[in-house]
Amino acid sequence: MPSVRPLRIVVMGTGPFAVPMLREMVASPHEIVAVITRPDHTAPGRKAPPNPVRDAAVAAGLSVVAPERINTPESIARLRTLAADLFVVCDYGQILSGEVLAIPPLGGINLHGSLLPRHRGAAPVQWAILEGDAITGVSVIGMTAALDAGRVITARETPIGERENAAELETRLAEIGGPAVLDAIDRLQAAVATGHAASEVGIPQDANRATRAAKLTKADGIVDWSQSATRIERMRRALEPWPRAATFYERGDGGRQRLVIAAADVAFPEEFLVPEPAPAPGTVLAAEQSPDTGRIVVACGAGSAIAITMLVPEGKRPMTAGEFLRGSPLRPGAVLG
Repeated sequence: MPSVRPLRIVVMGTGPFAVPMLREMVASPHEIVAVITRPDHTAPGRKAPPNPVRDAAVAAGLSVVAPERINTPESIARLRTLAADLFVVCDYGQILSGEVLAIPPLGGINLHGSLLPRHRGAAPVQWAILEGDAITGVSVIGMTAALDAGRVITARETPIGERENAAELETRLAEIGGPAVLDAIDRLQAAVATGHAASEVGIPQDANRATRAAKLTKADGIVDWSQSATRIERMRRALEPWPRAATFYERGDGGRQRLVIAAADVAFPEEFLVPEPAPAPGTVLAAEQSPDTGRIVVACGAGSAIAITMLVPEGKRPMTAGEFLRGSPLRPGAVLG
């Protein structure tokens, strides 16, 4: 579906999810008149946080603007001077007001990392894995005042790998997202050219099927061993690279050590001689020091267990379970959490 004419576009983004989309747009016939990103907030003596979109925009020779707040009268006045036909938003970090969205004739479109209306919110990739979804994808929607609730102009789906973590899945979805955005722009332009209003393009979302993908916090990474091993294994994959799944171990010297679970598989207590009554969730059932990897098998909820094969002790490098056990008093019967 060819575009009617090249558009003047303002791209808004900050994080890595938006970078493949930006590169696709740079290679397209459309003109990117500016890239809007978040400003750096750096404490004295500390390195500025990464801003992949800014770096990609500078490398492409694009004009970069980083307003403190996008919805102020000053920012709105500056956006008007750009005379853009369309705003394209992805992984930006600020919510656009209705006044901002009304500036370009074609409004704004947003690239979201799920098949909307499922997983509306800040962490759709992580929640797709947490909830055990077999399929996810990306959606390009017309932007409205309600978060992630606009009409779906186009979508692309992909299966989630059985061992895929959030970092790997997000990278794949970002690559799928670039072509999806260009397709959405074509569809939007073609519909408007035939007399449709930009706000009417796409399929309305069914609000009754909407789920929330709330922003994650560091506390979300603390393992609750009363959950099933399947859920905990999904949690480990979903929380890579941040905040990561972690637990605590009370050492014999009275100290408390934080352990990040870097790799794990579902196991079953039936593989071991489980005493009666069944051990409490978090109880170490086995601590195997094989020459290569080893594993720490931990009782979970619902009569299940998980086998930890790689971990990161607080303040130390990643290591196999076998390496950790050779230098730790952790043994069967110990309780994690």
